[in-house]
Amino acid sequence: MERSFIEKACASVEEGLKAVRFSIEEAAVKSGRDPGEVTLMAVTKTVEPVYINHAISLGVELIGENKVQEFLGKKEELDLSTCKAHLIGHLQTNKVGKIVGNVDMIESVDSVKLAREIGRQSVLKGIVTDILVEVNVGNDENKFGITPENAGEMIGEIAETRGVRVRGLMTVPPLLENPAETRKLFSQMRKLFIDIDNKNIDNVYMDILSMGMSGDFREAVAEGSTLVRVGSAIFGQRNYR
Repeated sequence: MERSFIEKACASVEEGLKAVRFSIEEAAVKSGRDPGEVTLMAVTKTVEPVYINHAISLGVELIGENKVQEFLGKKEELDLSTCKAHLIGHLQTNKVGKIVGNVDMIESVDSVKLAREIGRQSVLKGIVTDILVEVNVGNDENKFGITPENAGEMIGEIAETRGVRVRGLMTVPPLLENPAETRKLFSQMRKLFIDIDNKNIDNVYMDILSMGMSGDFREAVAEGSTLVRVGSAIFGQRNYR
C-alpha cells in the first residue's frame, strides 16, 4: 500500500533531521569542538503540529517560532512536555503581553524599550523571562538588532531591567555569497560574546550564542555558535500560505 502524504512527510523530516545532526557533528569535530556544545533548534514557522510533534518524538528538544499569533494558535496541539520553545522573530511591544510566559526564551530583543516591556509584563506575571539580545552583526539595514558598537552599553542598560535575565546573544547575518565572509561575521559575534562576558555585568549570563540557520549553520558551528536555528533543512521549503 502506498504511504500517505503525512507518512512520507514525516519520513522526510526524519531524513532531514538526521542529515542536520550529522553536519553539526562534522562541523564541530572539524573545528575541534565537542558536538555536545551545540544545541539544535528546529524552526517551525508555518510547520503543522503533526510534523513538529514527529520531530519532537525523534529527540528535538527545542523549537523556535517567528510569530506570536502563529505559535499561540498551535501551542495546544504541541507536545512540549520534553521540548522547550523560543520566540525568534521580531517582536512588537504591543504583543509582549501575549507571549511572555508562553515561551521559555525570547531571542529577538533588539532594543532597551522592548526589554523593559518584557520585564514589565514578566513582573506582572510573577516570572523572570530569559532573553537573548539580537545584534545586527552585518549592520544590514534590512535586519533587526542593535549595532555591535552599542551592544555592550545597551546590554548593561537591559540587564538593569527587573523581570528579565540576559542569557546571551543572537544574530541573523546578511545573505552573502561567500561562506568565508559569513564566517568572518560569525567570528566577530563570537569575539563580542566573549568581550561582554568578560565585563561580568550583573544579570548577564553569556551562555548562549545563537547564530546559524539552514544555509550557514556549519560556518556558525565552526565559529563558536552554541545554538543553531534550522528550519527548511529539516522540514523542507516553507509553505507561506
